[in-house]
Amino acid sequence: MDMTFNDYQKIAITTEIMERSAKLNAADPAFVAKLLGLVGEAGEVAEKFKKIIRDRGGIVTTEDKQEIAKELGDVLWYVSALSDYLGISLEEVASLNLKKVLGRKARGKSQGSGDNR
Repeated sequence: MDMTFNDYQKIAITTEIMERSAKLNAADPAFVAKLLGLVGEAGEVAEKFKKIIRDRGGIVTTEDKQEIAKELGDVLWYVSALSDYLGISLEEVASLNLKKVLGRKARGKSQGSGDNR
């Protein structure tokens, strides 16, 4: 299935089950649930890799890749939902990120710390 990030975002948000408030509020339970969901799913990705390292010396199997892809899909869903809540398209998020990381690379600032390096 070919789709853009914006296509994905429009379809994915239709699976939202919590009702959000009309006005953006960071304390809105629906918003907080998405934020916590993102953190939880990112943790599940990390957990998969921990077990691969701990149990198999870091060797990643085809089955591992499939399971990690599922978890990354969940991360994507939450990033998409949070972006939607903020009124930002997933295409814009992706574009801004590429501009940032390519700018860092061009300036030789890919390593180090700080958000705006």
